[in-house]
Amino acid sequence: MKPIQLYTPENWKHYELIDCGGFEKLERFGEYITIRPEPQAIWDKQLSNEDWIKRAHVKFIGTSSNSGRWEKLKKMPDNWPLEYRYKQMKIQFNLALTGFKHVGVFPEQAANWDYIYDNIRKIKGEQARFLNLFAYTGGASLAAKAAGADVVHVDAIKQVVSWANRNMESSHLKDIRWVVEDAMKFVKREIKRGKSYHGIILDPPAFGHGPNGESWKLEKNINEMMKDVLQLLDKKQFFLILNTYSLGFSSLIIENLLKDELEKNKLRPTRFEIGELYLKSSHQNILPLGVLGRIDSFS
Repeated sequence: MKPIQLYTPENWKHYELIDCGGFEKLERFGEYITIRPEPQAIWDKQLSNEDWIKRAHVKFIGTSSNSGRWEKLKKMPDNWPLEYRYKQMKIQFNLALTGFKHVGVFPEQAANWDYIYDNIRKIKGEQARFLNLFAYTGGASLAAKAAGADVVHVDAIKQVVSWANRNMESSHLKDIRWVVEDAMKFVKREIKRGKSYHGIILDPPAFGHGPNGESWKLEKNINEMMKDVLQLLDKKQFFLILNTYSLGFSSLIIENLLKDELEKNKLRPTRFEIGELYLKSSHQNILPLGVLGRIDSFS
């Protein structure tokens, strides 16, 4: 069994997890501080509730299991920018207060953006080809494009693809290929076309629907998806990230999904890592935010 790795971003200047606990998290995105639900923060807060309210600009109030509203505690805009830098990469996100508690970026994913940027730069002899599945607002797509890759960005929701396009423009990048489609259907069609990619990331939700009502459930569909996705990897120069955020989903499941298919697809990674993504609060709480597996052909 491979040792479990722990991954956290090291290069955020404009984001901070201030505190977490009581099923909530207190975060700073640029100039503004939010209070949002967090089902994994089952311990006590380090700061008092009064201190949270005193600091925060806005708090998300859930009205159902999947939606809610924002209550502004101080003056702030509904939309604002957030910058991320790593080495020569400088990307910008356009954040917004959505009805689903999200603001347009998952900060823990910066650990993967750095990995993507570095591995794209290792591709030799041709332009790197990169595929982002379940791509949301495009942090991984921006990182790959900033490193010089030919990028395909796939998400089933037209509105978030448009959001990702705005992020690309704000980052002064261009020519990402946008695809609004069910990820499973897209992957199967790429296999038939004989396409291959040097790098792939997929961050599937626990459940969801495609643009034509296609059903996705992580436990039911992820095995078939991985069998197909690994067929798309270049056999010589490659890397892949499988990231999942689902309560109770073990990193050992990720290991089994990947290792069983590697030999079938004649993929021999020099690095195979499994582990957890997390954020550390300013008051030293560790907040787990997903399990992942990484494979690559680079030493």
